[in-house]
Amino acid sequence: MIVVNEFAGRQVAVFGLGRTGQSVIASLQAGGASVVAWDDTEDAREAAREVGALIMDPSGWNWLGIDALVLSPGIPLTHPEPHKIVIQARHADVPIVGDLELFARAINTSGKDVKIVAVTGTNGKSTTTALIGHLLSRTGIEAQVGGNIGVPVLDLEPPVDGTVYVLEVSSYQADLVESLRLDIVIFLNLTRDHLDRHGDMAGYMKAKMRLVDRLTSSGKVVVGASSRPTQELCTQFTLTRKEALVAVSAEQVLGEGVFVVGGYLYDGTLPNAEKIADLSAITSLAGCHNWENAAAAYAVAHELGMERNRFQSAFESFEGLPHRTQAVAKVGKVLFVNDSKATNLEAASKAISAFNDVYWIAGGQGKDEDFGRLKNLFPKIRRAYLIGEAAGEIAAALAGEVDCVEAETLERAIALAAKEAKVSKAERPVVLLSPACASFDQYANFEERGEVFSRLAQDLVETQSNVIELPINTDDGGEVA
Repeated sequence: MIVVNEFAGRQVAVFGLGRTGQSVIASLQAGGASVVAWDDTEDAREAAREVGALIMDPSGWNWLGIDALVLSPGIPLTHPEPHKIVIQARHADVPIVGDLELFARAINTSGKDVKIVAVTGTNGKSTTTALIGHLLSRTGIEAQVGGNIGVPVLDLEPPVDGTVYVLEVSSYQADLVESLRLDIVIFLNLTRDHLDRHGDMAGYMKAKMRLVDRLTSSGKVVVGASSRPTQELCTQFTLTRKEALVAVSAEQVLGEGVFVVGGYLYDGTLPNAEKIADLSAITSLAGCHNWENAAAAYAVAHELGMERNRFQSAFESFEGLPHRTQAVAKVGKVLFVNDSKATNLEAASKAISAFNDVYWIAGGQGKDEDFGRLKNLFPKIRRAYLIGEAAGEIAAALAGEVDCVEAETLERAIALAAKEAKVSKAERPVVLLSPACASFDQYANFEERGEVFSRLAQDLVETQSNVIELPINTDDGGEVA
């Protein structure tokens, strides 16, 4: 645990008591603060009460005695309108911070020589964060991986000289940072998502740029060149801080940057581009989107001292993350892939593009996206099996283009898809859960949805004799951009 000592002998309010809120309470209390806390969920309140927090409805808080409000990333700060607790704190002139800001203050006052790497973007954050941590650990660097990826930042190990903190940072978390100083920022991409919390794309970009603005004077920014906003960021840094920029791409050769062509990763920052690794046969890094993630991870790990000749074996030993193009079972010739983390159309398109002969399970709580944008991928989709609230909407969007069935439930969808994939003439059919929608209409979160899919796939494994089982990773994650 990273202990926050700043509020010793003072009172801090914590609003929102999920994993992040629980870690904040533990850290503050270890540093001598008293904590008053609230969550609308009784189970969360009881968990906080058990660790010593004073549970009190905010209507009874004495704002004059509160030195800071720690806000959960899930609580609206600005859009669609500030939560009432935000308004009350501002009216009382109480500073509003997040767990990442508390982490930054603790690190800044620790006196330890550490480096902090922040990974942001709409898609690919978790895979890139985990891959960086994996690469660094393979070369003997003490890497602590956390943030939005599932381990709250204050639950990480305390700093010692030489530690590298690799943090996945959502736009919600970035909204509340002030003191964070970053040695490397990875900005992968920016596409339409979570606009209800940021108002529009400009507001979304502004939140992400709060991280870039906290780059140290000698820091590096690694930027994906696959989305228009990040392309513009590359141009901006080329004009103002070219020495800080490392552009990465899996879609084009870069004169100065790191890129992937035909599955081979090249370092183009050298006078003559050098081939670093062959990614084409690595299942955990399948698809162009993961190749770009790998390019970004290479840029960071090499900047931090990893030798080029060590990357091939390190990439090959990466097992990937659950719920992100995760192969969970194989029944005969049919591969089952859990990509439940794909909660928007852009992420789903990346997964579909990684395979041929796709039996696609999609749907859930829609985000008003245009599924016609997948037109160039329609030839890959043998049939779509639609679930949840958005099933009818998606069916209408795909009418005449993709054969669809409104399966309603995941259980029915996987049963139909497995049966039809098995009897198809496709050489390597893939039953792919890549919903392009949020999970909240039928499941608590995307993890639960993915776990159900994985269990159903394994149930099919158990009823078949010609089965090859694949290892299943059960790490946790989060559903925040």
